[in-house]
Amino acid sequence: MEHPIFDSIEKAAKPDFGDILTKSFDAVKELWQPALFHGLISMLFVIPLLIISYVPLMPFYVGLFENMGDPYYQPELNYEISFWIGYMLVIFALALVVQLFNFSLVAHFYKVIQFKDTGLNRPSGNYFSFLKGNVTKILLLNLAAMGIAIVAALLCYLPIFYVMVPLQLFAVLFTFNQDLSVSQIIKAAFKLGHKFWLIIFGIVMISSMIAQLGIIFCFVGVFVTQLFVHIPIYYIYKSTIGFKSEALL
Repeated sequence: MEHPIFDSIEKAAKPDFGDILTKSFDAVKELWQPALFHGLISMLFVIPLLIISYVPLMPFYVGLFENMGDPYYQPELNYEISFWIGYMLVIFALALVVQLFNFSLVAHFYKVIQFKDTGLNRPSGNYFSFLKGNVTKILLLNLAAMGIAIVAALLCYLPIFYVMVPLQLFAVLFTFNQDLSVSQIIKAAFKLGHKFWLIIFGIVMISSMIAQLGIIFCFVGVFVTQLFVHIPIYYIYKSTIGFKSEALL
């Protein structure tokens, strides 16, 4: 029997564009501090990955910097093919690990948004509580998202604008529907994303641009604004699918 969430999506009312943005802006007043903490923790994983990515290539960049005024300088990457294969595999594996923790952080942030929105005065669990029993599911969702994005990009990039909407829904569907399988989450994301694509796309684009405003605040603001995009996604989910009583626990 098909999961009830698909019936909920089928019967979902059209979300109100203006109402969702208004609620999202209002929610920022109470969510900026949790967003800051989540953003800082996320960077604790991203920065080491960036360092590990660039350290093996430092001789290349040092040589490039030292000879930047020499028009005859020809930078060379004298590495064996085995190095590049190993390098790419290591970076890919580390990126998956980083994304594993970041996905859990986003899921936890959705729970924080829900508790603030509903006024539930209860702990939302630790930042990585969603990893418990869900490591394989999260890894598969990330791999699926990566595969979908790559295929869309290879198709002359235009399909990426379509798939970016359902891809944005993976985390919120996972957070509030722990009983869904990976394939069901993907199916539900595309079903909901396709039904209200234009509205969700517009909201995602606006919230993404707002998320970049943190750069204006001496870069520190990015830690607060980078998670803003998830707030309207939460309200889209709430206004279309809604919550079962157990999802509030």
